[in-house]
Amino acid sequence: MLTETETEIVYKRLSKAMPGRTKNAKGPKGQPDAFRSCISCMLSAQSLDRNTAAATKALFKLAKTPEAMLKLDDAVIAQAIKPCGLYNNKTKNIRKFCTALIEERGGVVPDTREGLMSLPGIGRKCADIVMSFTFGKDVIAVDTHVHRVCNRIGLTGAKTAEKTAQQLEERSPQWAMADGHFWLIQFGKRVCRSRVPKCEICVVSDLCETGPMDNGAVAPQTR
Repeated sequence: MLTETETEIVYKRLSKAMPGRTKNAKGPKGQPDAFRSCISCMLSAQSLDRNTAAATKALFKLAKTPEAMLKLDDAVIAQAIKPCGLYNNKTKNIRKFCTALIEERGGVVPDTREGLMSLPGIGRKCADIVMSFTFGKDVIAVDTHVHRVCNRIGLTGAKTAEKTAQQLEERSPQWAMADGHFWLIQFGKRVCRSRVPKCEICVVSDLCETGPMDNGAVAPQTR
């Protein structure tokens, strides 16, 4: 992995090259409140963005609160979220999540990682994304792009997204925690792409542990 000094340099370069948190940043997939952010995050598992968007749009036309969600039949929920796949399991998770949220939290979504992860269907990734986007907490949420980028560059050396998140929390400078997710995810989408990264325009190619790749080559997957 990169040294502490190299890690600092990477973040400084990305902070200048990539956009940071915008003032109107909303929850996952643009949801306006914490409850819908959590549901959207749950639906996004193994789903393309466009399919998740279709599923959340259909579902939130029917219900926008945990109380209203529990009044829906499972078949109605499953039909609404069908575009995002795994809809039967996700329907069960939505019902468990809403039930626990009402019974254990009075219907209020907690704003801590521990609180969020205590609810059914909410893992580390989803909790961190909701904390970052919805509650504006200084946490680097690890999605597919962030996991790939960090382990390819050498910011972390982890095989799972959860381990990557833990290492980022330990190794990232405090000043980078607020916008780090935004820099890394945009970098992963625009430059350090999954299959054909644009190494020729990468601002950290000289520090990258994978090293610059020939134009048109297929990138190795995360270690």
